[in-house]
Amino acid sequence: MFSDAWPSHSPSPDAPRPPAEQVGRFVAEARGGPRPEPGTLNRLFFDAVDRFDKPDALQVKVDGIYQPISHRRVAERVRRVALGLSELGISARSSVAILSENRPEWAIADYGCLTAGITDVPIYATLPAEQITFLLVDSGVRAIFVSTADQAAKIAQVRDQVPALEFVIDFDEPAADGVDMTLGELEARGEAVETPARIAAYREAALLVKPDDLATIIYTSGTTGKPKGVMLTHDNFHSNVSAATKAVPFEGRDTSLSFLPLSHVLERMAGHYLMWCTGTSIAYAESIDTVPDDLVLVRPSLAISVPRLYEKIYARVLENARSGGAVKYAIFRWARGVGERWADEKLAGREPGGTLALQYRVADRLVFSKLRERTGGRLRYFVSGGAPLSPEINKFFFAAGLVILEGYGLTETSPVIAVNTPEAFRIGTVGRPLNGVEVRIAADGEILTRGPHVMRGYYEQPEATAATIDSDGWLHTGDIGELHDGFLSITDRKKDIIVTSGGKNIAPQPIETQVKTNKFVSEAVMIGDRRRFPALLVVPDFDQLEKWARYKQLTWRDRQSLVALPAVQAKMEREVESTLTGLAHFELPKKIALLAEDFSLERGELTPTLKVKRRVVDRVHKDLIDSLYMEPAGTQP
Repeated sequence: MFSDAWPSHSPSPDAPRPPAEQVGRFVAEARGGPRPEPGTLNRLFFDAVDRFDKPDALQVKVDGIYQPISHRRVAERVRRVALGLSELGISARSSVAILSENRPEWAIADYGCLTAGITDVPIYATLPAEQITFLLVDSGVRAIFVSTADQAAKIAQVRDQVPALEFVIDFDEPAADGVDMTLGELEARGEAVETPARIAAYREAALLVKPDDLATIIYTSGTTGKPKGVMLTHDNFHSNVSAATKAVPFEGRDTSLSFLPLSHVLERMAGHYLMWCTGTSIAYAESIDTVPDDLVLVRPSLAISVPRLYEKIYARVLENARSGGAVKYAIFRWARGVGERWADEKLAGREPGGTLALQYRVADRLVFSKLRERTGGRLRYFVSGGAPLSPEINKFFFAAGLVILEGYGLTETSPVIAVNTPEAFRIGTVGRPLNGVEVRIAADGEILTRGPHVMRGYYEQPEATAATIDSDGWLHTGDIGELHDGFLSITDRKKDIIVTSGGKNIAPQPIETQVKTNKFVSEAVMIGDRRRFPALLVVPDFDQLEKWARYKQLTWRDRQSLVALPAVQAKMEREVESTLTGLAHFELPKKIALLAEDFSLERGELTPTLKVKRRVVDRVHKDLIDSLYMEPAGTQP
């Protein structure tokens, strides 16, 4: 929903800016409704506990069955975590990290930090130890929550490189090797000092936290690959949550399924804070692999995802139809065509009637109802973010009675800038700006935004902050877009950051540089933006490669036939893979394509300073790139 286009990617400080005489000029402008009143996440937390007081605020899967956790129990555990951290000497304005998959303890640790006035630092559970080190050192964390023995082992591996780190706290029981205490032991410390006066003082102090106080630092990759810490305040999130409650109708009895990483800003805001403050029961998927089963078990009415989920569901439906024989596939194609015509009428504001209405009822019974059953049968809305969603897939889901609300935002904007709503819905756009959000299209087409959702800045990086937020408070997104009737469309991206269709952000340059250290590689360009997985285009060092090929007694006519040899392809894959160390799983290229000639100035693939123009490379080698995605990768991201 949000093209990271939620996108949730980092704007590039190196992205070109308009000439000085154009600063302040713009070609289009849109803004949402009234700016929400300033507030804090702590106020939202306590208000939800007092207002809803439900037995199933959270749900966790135990032995295949979802078990509820009440608002009161969550609030009690949050308080004890906050008091326990205080007993450890971790005071307000300190930093504490959370390295964990989605689970109730993640929420409890987060709210425990927030109500104690502590800034927390979420870390992707999939990151390798060597990438975690920088985040811990840069943010100066004094404690870290870890979810499992595997996560604890990562911290143990690098702990001596993080001088400020005093405590490792394990969510699981018993404690893994290398940890200082379990979460249960931390809560016991808090419980031991609970008195009526201490409980009252805790809540009073939590509610004295100011809207402008720092809530979290979320690290996001820049074009150079060096992570930048995005500083988001209580009011950054509060404004986004308050505006979202006006944009999407909540019923107070909804259930959501949480499976996007809570370390990602989209799930953090929309799947965590927003659901909590609207009384929506949050059920945590056991893992990303169990989402299809968990959808049926939980039967959610709301779910937030990146486009990859919808792509997978659509591909599965299509494959089932094809594998079911000619008749079944013909029925599917007929139903899809009927659904498209029906959707066109509905989206145009007309009620389908006559033959089309009758055909749609048949198509719904034969095809679309089965898709709804696979999502639990109660879904009111999907929300899509992290990368752009295919309009074709969006319309197919709409025809099936599954409305996907797509939007756009960045980590730096907490994250939502614009979103489609049930009342203002236009496929192919990312909707209109939220309340309090201003959007401008600059003279060069760049999307600018201003409002309470814009970050405080990058942690201890004033130059990067100044390059992203101008003196008038406009954040330069690095994306190119258009406005029509207040609806925003994303048309291009200024930066080189790759955002896969699964919503993962990848900084390609450090990976390319790493690959080019291999003597068999002359040039490497990573691709995969808005695709299912990253891949590499590689130009071999033909002096080295031809020398090796002669040694192996291979025969070839020219370089094109050389790179087509299976033995050569296998050799180059081994060489490239040998350089890919210290990367997260989602950063690893899943396929490699060899080019028979280097990039050239003549074809426009290089700048005068011999920098690769990625968009030109994408265009020149489009057929080859498309072929990489025709078949599944050996390892899915």
